[in-house]
Amino acid sequence: MPSTAQHPASEGPPGSQPATPPEADTATPWATATADPSASAAEPAAKVDLETSPGTSRLQDLSTVAPALAGGTALLRAPVDPATWRAVAQASIGFPWLLVTGILSTVLAALGVGLLPVFGLGALVLLVVLPAARGFARVERGRLLAQLGVLITPGPARTRPRLTSWRGLVAATTDRVAWGAVAYAAVAMLLVALEVVVAWSLGAVLALLLSPVLSWDDGPSVSQVALVAAGVVGPWVWAVATQALALVHVRLARALLGLSRVSVEVRRAEAEAEQAREVAARAEQRADHLATTRTRAVGAADDDRRRIERDLHDGAQQRLVALGVELGTAKRAAATDPDAAAAALDHAHREIKETLSELRDLVRGIHPAVLTDRGLDAALSAIAARHPVPVTVEVPDPAALSAASPGAQAAAYFVTAEALTNSARHSGATRVHVVAGITRVSGGTGVAGDTAAAGAAGTSRDVLRLEVVDDGRGGATASPGGGLDGLRSRVEALDGTFRLDSPAGRGTRIMVEVPCAS
Repeated sequence: MPSTAQHPASEGPPGSQPATPPEADTATPWATATADPSASAAEPAAKVDLETSPGTSRLQDLSTVAPALAGGTALLRAPVDPATWRAVAQASIGFPWLLVTGILSTVLAALGVGLLPVFGLGALVLLVVLPAARGFARVERGRLLAQLGVLITPGPARTRPRLTSWRGLVAATTDRVAWGAVAYAAVAMLLVALEVVVAWSLGAVLALLLSPVLSWDDGPSVSQVALVAAGVVGPWVWAVATQALALVHVRLARALLGLSRVSVEVRRAEAEAEQAREVAARAEQRADHLATTRTRAVGAADDDRRRIERDLHDGAQQRLVALGVELGTAKRAAATDPDAAAAALDHAHREIKETLSELRDLVRGIHPAVLTDRGLDAALSAIAARHPVPVTVEVPDPAALSAASPGAQAAAYFVTAEALTNSARHSGATRVHVVAGITRVSGGTGVAGDTAAAGAAGTSRDVLRLEVVDDGRGGATASPGGGLDGLRSRVEALDGTFRLDSPAGRGTRIMVEVPCAS
């Protein structure tokens, strides 16, 4: 059952109703996302594109284009495998297309090269043929993707050279990618002719199976039985040969229409270098964040130590000195003036009680006993009960708060205590709402943790979330050296986030997230 406790420590004017905290009716707890300087570093690092790896491409080609070559069940179902019939369709459609383009590109490229010595006339032919060859390569890569399901990464994009210079003319007529497309068209024209012959030979294979049966008289001869056996095995041989030729076609296209092996390795190296730079940048940002929070945590600890020393010196120590004086006075007056001695003892008794009260407050400021004995839910309720402004404490799952570390619970306690103190002294609030709970967040989201590791691994973790909202006048700031700034340092030292939202005239909202395992 959710734990909800309301602690109106003081009554308002008759008939008055406490004002609703800002956005309390329209926003659920922690509706405003927490922000953290290191949150932007939580984005996963750029992954190396393994699809362009030669080894990976070969394995994908084998499983997609020619699974029968891997053996096993794929070989048994080869005649009816979709890969076989995709290869047949590719050969059937590619034959007229590659026959025309192969002849045109080969003849025109040879003509251009042959006319180069004739006043450079061949260069004009090549300036038309080579860009067209790049267009042919794009169409062919698209055809192979549509028919065989293989993606061939294109080569480097074409840069438009200046044809007014000798260097630009040489670059335009020596385009490696375009010449690769010309070579592919010439070789693929011959290869697809073989492919289409094999792909269309299924009818002949089936004829081997049926023709002996039609000519049987008294009984089958040895040759007839051999033909029938060839007809039975033939569909598997035909299917494997069809897939194998399609695989050769894809390998040829990768070699002449795609990135070269060197270009692939260069791209991989560049991607890995970029990933390493991103990891290094996140690590540097993380180191800066940790250095900042450590410095602030040390400063906050020094401030707390000086505060405790000042409180002991100016408070309890002075009272104990005065108590000693009063007891000495009572001792001297005990025999001669009993009434004066009794008055001195009464004063000493009051000093003792006030001193004990100050010491309890001081100890509570260091670490409250109720937090250790009864947990964060009871500690928050105890703070609310002592507050002069009505406070509602909402803990959806009190038992879950035990998952938070003692440091995280202490941070939530002191943030609540400071926020309530500010609401009573400065904000003029008439109502305060406190919500605490455990929630799971993805790695690097909302918490200034090890975002490089957690974000990349896609992990998640539990955080203690606290929200304190009042309906005061707002305008609070975490100025350096102030109480709110000290709380920010305490939270960030635990690898958490602290956010203050206090627009003028609209109340104050303090949101804190601390990792449970801090």
